[in-house]
Amino acid sequence: MGAIGNVGVLLVQTLGGLYLLAVLLRFLLQIARADFYNPFTQAIVKVTDPAVRIFRRIVPGYRGVDFASLVLAFLIQCIATTLLITLSGYAIPGAGLIITWSAVGLLSFVLNIYFWSMIISIIASFIAPFSAHPALVLVRQLTEPLMGPFRRLLPSMGGLDLSPIFVFLTLQIIRTVLIMPMGVNPTVVLGI
Repeated sequence: MGAIGNVGVLLVQTLGGLYLLAVLLRFLLQIARADFYNPFTQAIVKVTDPAVRIFRRIVPGYRGVDFASLVLAFLIQCIATTLLITLSGYAIPGAGLIITWSAVGLLSFVLNIYFWSMIISIIASFIAPFSAHPALVLVRQLTEPLMGPFRRLLPSMGGLDLSPIFVFLTLQIIRTVLIMPMGVNPTVVLGI
């Protein structure tokens, strides 16, 4: 792979990864029932809305969840995977392999979003536990559906919340069981 191929890979990974992050955040924030009047959520919606509107005509929503954004994320992942394979100088594999790698890449990307959201949430709980900053509120709203079930299962520990440990453990188990055995090349799939 030459210099042009390296630049192409860098651009696809960066720009494609950022846009895929925005689309997946839009989907995950809908699932978490986050506040869509938050300025960060509004920015995500403005960036992703033109493409999501196209898919919304074809893909219906269900119970307030817009599956058009998930279909868009999958399509972005498929296109990025194909571009990265081509720019890396490999032969393009069959459609089934690209679809499988894209699905694994999306799952890995979602796990990474939750992992880093949990890290931010934990650090923010020590630095600014009662902050009303819109970014921290959004991170709390995003991680609460993951931590809530563990908080209900675990006994009260006098102000010590152990639910993040079990969320991290669950995320790692999912990664180990579903993503690692697939043997996806991390240089050709966004999010791994």
